[in-house]
Amino acid sequence: MSKLIKEMLDMEKTNTISDVHGTKAVILLAEDNEANIETFCSYLSAFGYEIIIANNGKEAIEIATTATLDLILMDIQMPIMDGFEAILTLRKEPKLDRVPIVALTALALVGDRERCLAAGANEYLSKPVKMKLLVTTIRELLGEI
Repeated sequence: MSKLIKEMLDMEKTNTISDVHGTKAVILLAEDNEANIETFCSYLSAFGYEIIIANNGKEAIEIATTATLDLILMDIQMPIMDGFEAILTLRKEPKLDRVPIVALTALALVGDRERCLAAGANEYLSKPVKMKLLVTTIRELLGEI
């Protein structure tokens, strides 16, 4: 974990360990950028979240339909299957229709937020994501705050 992330955690971490249904919340991170994966995993793990990684939309669907998830973080720009298509597919699954999805994108274009929300995302954040905002968004969607 980088020194910066450790410092940010020390400043922000106050009673934010997730406890959904008596266990840690399980988050699926669909992301293809290794640096982002490392950053998200290090930061969110420090808050008590269990992270499962998918490197594209197709993997995200495969994992989501077999695992028990509390929330999905979905990058929009990914190889094989992009986040829009993955969100649309996930929302057709009865098991996943209520699992919160946060769309993440580095290419924040006009209309992207609306497009993500229309596809079935519950929230939309543009990269670079402020980690404190991400944790707050996750906690709100999981009903922790």
